[in-house]
Amino acid sequence: MKLTKTEKSWIMYDWANSAYSLVVVTAILPIYFKYVSGNAGVSSVDSTAIWGYTSSIATLIISLLAPFLGTIADYVGYKKKIFSLFAISGIITTLGLALVPNQSWVTLLIVYVISHMGFQGANVFYDGFLVDITDDERADKVSSYGYGLGYIGSALLFILVMVLQVTDGFGLLGGELVTKLCFILTGLWWGLFSIPFFKNVQQVYGVPKQSHSIRNSFRRLLTTIRDIRQYKVVVLFLLAYFFYIDGVDTIFTMATAFGVDMGVDSNMLIIILLVVNIIAFPFTILYGWLAEKFGTKPLIVVAIFVYAMICLYAMFMKTTLDFWILGILVGTSQGGIQALSRSYFSKIIPKDKANEFFGFYNIFGKFSAILGPIIFSTMTKLTGKSQFGIASLLVLFIIGGVLLALTVKRPNELKA
Repeated sequence: MKLTKTEKSWIMYDWANSAYSLVVVTAILPIYFKYVSGNAGVSSVDSTAIWGYTSSIATLIISLLAPFLGTIADYVGYKKKIFSLFAISGIITTLGLALVPNQSWVTLLIVYVISHMGFQGANVFYDGFLVDITDDERADKVSSYGYGLGYIGSALLFILVMVLQVTDGFGLLGGELVTKLCFILTGLWWGLFSIPFFKNVQQVYGVPKQSHSIRNSFRRLLTTIRDIRQYKVVVLFLLAYFFYIDGVDTIFTMATAFGVDMGVDSNMLIIILLVVNIIAFPFTILYGWLAEKFGTKPLIVVAIFVYAMICLYAMFMKTTLDFWILGILVGTSQGGIQALSRSYFSKIIPKDKANEFFGFYNIFGKFSAILGPIIFSTMTKLTGKSQFGIASLLVLFIIGGVLLALTVKRPNELKA
């Protein structure tokens, strides 16, 4: 598909910021935080708990604020400003992680929380810009290109970071300096590849400016909640999304622990996770192409079915080869289900309220990360096998699939 300049610029932001999630949040910072806090006398158990609580608090704050901030951003001229505030603060504080002294674990946490809130907050408005940069007919492909290139961009920087870690910066730097360099590289990557977005993406849809915008934003949010019956399709989809995306996120989040339980070597786990990211790129694009041919909702159903098969396959897994197969299956549908969920949602919401509704989308996506791990952990403890923990997630995909089937066939049937 020939992309417009605006579409390309929007897509490049996914390439830019995905590196933060993989390199900083998943790979580097948790280990570095334990090192820094350990130097300050914090026990390993306490540092793990503190890290978990801090990450949850940062996510909770943004998730609760997202709908309200979204109503403000829906005013004409506000969306780009609020997006820029979050994105730039995230980029600067990511760079700032490299400046934190080696034993200042509290300062490290504070800087991390600001960077993480910047990352997540900007994503709410980034998703909301989808309605501004393309039309409904192209949304599936554009969203898929965004997720797909995000996987590739993060994988490329991740490979560089791993090489620097293994070689101690090609023998020129010590361990701490390499880690700080990784923070700087991630911040620069995020910032440089965001430039096309800042230059070329503008708000198209919005609510006319009013006096007392903040007060009126709160009233508009309350009105939407009060009149939620007008948006039955949106509510049904969000409920479906809550369940099936919980299963998707839980499988990805618990994959490492699951692999360790199966006896998969830690280096092999890193390789598998990297391969999953690489596989996700072409398959995410494929999902967008197929959605144009057969419809967005049917392809989301296909992805849910693939994940249901993953859950069933997990019951019989015994070897490293089995884990490779599971990882490849995840790679085929992980990006597709996320990309098409975003584009489908963009089609069924009022475009002048896109940020407000994507705020609710953000809440349902973030709060869904609670139920799945509980189901997984409980079943693993009861059976003594993490394979059955993965298999138990099947119920989330069944519920999500049924609720999705209850939505209307065509998103434009929504009365809003």
